[in-house]
Amino acid sequence: MKFTELKDKDIAELQKLLKEKKSLLFETRLKLKTMQLTNSSELRVVRKDIARINTALNAKKDTK
Repeated sequence: MKFTELKDKDIAELQKLLKEKKSLLFETRLKLKTMQLTNSSELRVVRKDIARINTALNAKKDTK
């Protein structure tokens, strides 16, 4: 997910997406601990997506 895709979305959409990504992060961590995760780099990707969403949310809140 790119930042350019996120900056066009409104705050409600971004918050919904953030909630989805946080639950995905939880599930991915759970899979990692139970040795069901085959690609551990997924964890890094999800964390970076959450950071991008938070950045877009903060940028939207600062402009209003």
